This record gives sequence, structure tokens and C-alpha cells, in this order.
Amino acid sequence: MFHKSATCLHKTFFIYKGIDCLTFYWVVLDHKQASRFKDSHGKVYSATPTSAKAHLNLLMDPPLQCFFSICCTLFALFSCIYFYQSSKKPSRSCSAPQAGGALPIIGHMHLFGGQQLTHKTLGGMADKYGPVFSLRLGSHEVLVLNSSEMAKECFTVHDKVFSTRPIITASKILGYDFAMFGFAPYGPYWREIRKITTIELLSNHRIDMLKHIRVSEVKSAIRELYKSWLSKGNGGSGVSVDMKQWFGDLTHNIALRMVGGKRYFGPNADCEEAEARRCEKVMRDFVHLFGVFVLSDAIPFLRWLDFLGYEKAMKRTAKELDSIVGGWLEEHKQKRLMCGGVIKEQDFMDVMLNILEDANITCYDADTINKATCLNLVLAGSDTTMVTLTWALSLLLNNPHVLKRAQDELDMHVGKHRLLEESDVRNMVYLQAIVKETLRLYPPEPVISLRAASEDCTLSTGYRIPSGTRLMVNAWKIQRDERVWPEPHDFQPERFLTTNKDMDFQGQTFELIPFGSGRRSCPGVSLALKMLHFILGSFLHSFKVAKLSELEDVDMTESPGLTNPKATPLEVLITPRLDSKFFEI
Repeated sequence: MFHKSATCLHKTFFIYKGIDCLTFYWVVLDHKQASRFKDSHGKVYSATPTSAKAHLNLLMDPPLQCFFSICCTLFALFSCIYFYQSSKKPSRSCSAPQAGGALPIIGHMHLFGGQQLTHKTLGGMADKYGPVFSLRLGSHEVLVLNSSEMAKECFTVHDKVFSTRPIITASKILGYDFAMFGFAPYGPYWREIRKITTIELLSNHRIDMLKHIRVSEVKSAIRELYKSWLSKGNGGSGVSVDMKQWFGDLTHNIALRMVGGKRYFGPNADCEEAEARRCEKVMRDFVHLFGVFVLSDAIPFLRWLDFLGYEKAMKRTAKELDSIVGGWLEEHKQKRLMCGGVIKEQDFMDVMLNILEDANITCYDADTINKATCLNLVLAGSDTTMVTLTWALSLLLNNPHVLKRAQDELDMHVGKHRLLEESDVRNMVYLQAIVKETLRLYPPEPVISLRAASEDCTLSTGYRIPSGTRLMVNAWKIQRDERVWPEPHDFQPERFLTTNKDMDFQGQTFELIPFGSGRRSCPGVSLALKMLHFILGSFLHSFKVAKLSELEDVDMTESPGLTNPKATPLEVLITPRLDSKFFEI
């Protein structure tokens, strides 16, 4: 029982007013002294079951009281969850072999999160337990696939079953309450929005119509690199540039212009540098937060706890992004009013405004659909492309013989008397092989976005998969399978000139699935490949590039998250390869 103290001096202790006091009884318990029970009203302090209000044996801080309360509450909750899981019928469990190391209540959650890379953790488990196994993340069972054969079965025979998304915190908070079609459950809303984006932005016809944006942005970015060399260079020496930042600025500009008509980086930007960097950081936070393991997704009872503060960070990021994209939408509405509804050059947000005026989509209001869809496309189109370009150049720098062969191919087909054009890429078979090999070794989404079984099914192996089971497909492990890829960890673009030359990214070659497969595969594959080939080819054609130190390889450390960006900047030395007149166009 706690009591509040008054200010007093007790023997050698000075006690301040307001301290919580708790009395513990009988330090010496083994002496048989009946006299200790003389008084049970707090007058004899050897026997104080009702405690004495004026004396003190032990102090306890309020935070300690709170700690004990939380511990007791958590213990009770964990016990309930544990006994609930233990009592579930075996017939409703995934019958695939379960990986060892699960803990009571949390299952295998302790193996993930923090700086651990999910795809490598799953890959290590596959080496031990086989290509198909199950995990338990809190109250959820997860089927993990690490083989192309099983991926093919789940993305073809059982594709419809595995076409929905599980309900997770990030999709709700960051994804406009599941309005982002990339994270929306399978159903009419998802089908309608995916159809609109495919036709109005990602079809081959629309991609060709927007070619001028890609070309002008790449030329502008190359020109800025040349200006940097002129201002910092010393004769023929190279100038240090962070290519990770350069690729990021360029891909963001292309995606922003196509979707929202905005340009954030470089000359003639639509905002100040500080605002552009703020937008970039918020988008980077979005991608990072979507890849973290949130405790409440595994143990829903503990959502109130917000362990590690991820939910709070998601709400803050969602609010900032909504403010940015909401600003774009208001500008587009004002522009339509000023032009009487007739806009000559329309970006995707303009197209969405037109479509949603007459669309019969009742799940969300028109503004929410527009903001969610546009943001989804900007994030998907810029981040993954930047990640792949950064890995491609890093691999080339660590393999100079491949870099030389790539530039020799450019010189042979394009020469140094003109700039590379998009139409030249069809002849650049080695450049295409470099991009394929980069996507094989470093798929931008190493573990294909989480899916869930919408109904019970049985795999060809005989494993029963109950409705609600979550699906993880480890593309990183599949694409390093030594049965398919000799020397799977080595960078060898030549493999795509011979044995594997017919492999493509259309989702039907299940040994190579960096863009996923089936109904939920990435709809922007064609646009992504055009950007990758043209940006990488234009840079290699325009500049000589070298490492800062020839004695050290480029650091290839990956970062955790929804995608796998390089953890450190990519600092390189650049020197122009072409005549100065080509940088002044």
C-alpha cells in the first residue's frame, strides 16, 4: 500500500514531501518471536500488516510502478495469445514444414527487423529447411517460397488465391486506408484503378507519347554533370560526384513530371532546394517504413503499445506526403478553372481528374483516389529505378572489364559524333544484359510484396495452405539458385548473351522475377526498362567513370526496407568522353 510522505528526517535519510512510500515487513523471518504480533495496528513496527503511515522502509518511483503494471498486463496478454495459438486445430495450420527457432507468442519475429536483411535471413533459412517452409509471425502463419518451381505454381495455378494483400498497418496509414492500388486488397477497386493506370500512363502508346520528358530530363541531368566537371575540374582530372544522389534526382524528376507535371531538382525547378530535399526525404521515409516489421501486425492486441514508434512515424510521414500531393492536386484544379477545363498537355493527375468526374467508384472520394494513385506511381517509378541504376554502376566499377565492353559497344553503335537515343537501345545487347544481370543479383524488391491466401488451397507438394496464410516469395534467393545460375553470386552479364538470352521480365520466366508475376506483378515493367537502359547508356556514353580509389572495391552493403538501396553514397570520378558541344545542347 502506497502513502505520500511529508518532509522529514528519518535517522540518516532526508525524505522530501510527496514521495510515495511502501513498507516491507520482517527482514528476519526465521526467528520464532511471538512478541512480534503484539500489535497489528501499526504501533509495533515488527508487525505491520496494515502499515504505518508515518514511517518508511522502502521508496518506489512512480515509473517503477508503471513498469510493473505494464509487465503484468503484457504477461496476461501474451499468455492469452499463447494459449489461443496452442489451442488452434492442427487442420487449420499450414502443413508446410515450419522453420525452427520460433518463440512462444512472437514466433519468428525476433529474426527480422532492425538492420537485418529479410531476404538474406530467409535465404539462410532455406539452406537449412529447404525451398518451401513456413514461419509464424505472431498470430499469422507465413508460407515462404525460395524456388522458381513453387513460385510458378503459386503465380499461375493458384494466382487468384494469392492475389490479395494482407491488412497491415503500413497499408492503412501510409496507403490512404488501402486506396493505393499497389497495396489494396484484390477486388473491383483494385482492378479498376490498375486498368486506369495501365492504359493512361503505362501502356506502350502512352510511354511513347511521354518520351520527350525522359529525353529532356536525361539531357538536362547530363548537362549538369558536365557543368560540375567544368567548375570543379582541373584540366583532364576527374571530378567527384555522388551518383546515387544524381540517379535519385533524375528518376524523381522523370516520375514527377509524368505524373504530376512537377520538377523538383536541377535548374528551373518548381520549388526551392530545401523543399525538394524535404520531399525526397519524406518519400525515402515512406519506402523505409513500408519495409519494417510492425509488432501490431503480428500481435494485433499490442497495437496500443506502438513498439519502437513505427506507427507514430507512419502517421507523421503520411501527413507530410498528403500535404505535398494535396498541393499538387489543388494546383491542377486551379489550372483547369483558369483554362476552362481544356488543358493542352496533360499529365497523369490531369487525366485522373477527367476520369474521376464520371467514374462510378464508391470506395473512396475522388481526391483520395487521385492522390493515392499518383503518389503510388511516383514512389514506385522513381525509387526502384534509382536503386537499380546505383547497383548497376557499382557492379560495373567493381568489374572494369565489363564497363569497358559496355562503352565499346556504345562507341560501335552510336559513336562519339552524336548522343545516344532511346531507339539505339535495341542494338545494345550487352547493355541490356548488364541491366538483366543487375536485376538478377539485386532485385529492387528482394522479397516480392506480401500476399495472402483468400481461400484454402493445396499445393502440388501436398501442403495445405489455409485461407489467411501470408505468402513471401524470396526473389533474391530464387535468382541466385545455383541449379539455374552457374556461379550465382558473380556478376556475369555474358550469361544473358548465350544460355539465358531469351529470358525476359514479362513474368513467365520464373527463374528471373524482379518485377513479380501474375495478377499483382508490376504494371510498369516496360517504362522501367526504358528508363534503366536509356539513363545508364547515356551516362556511360557521355563520361569516363572511375572509383575514388583503385585499391578498394565499391562498398556493396544493402539497406533494409521495402526496396534494397545501397547503404552508402556512390562517390565516383567522372571525365567527359564526348566533345563539349554535345553538353551545350
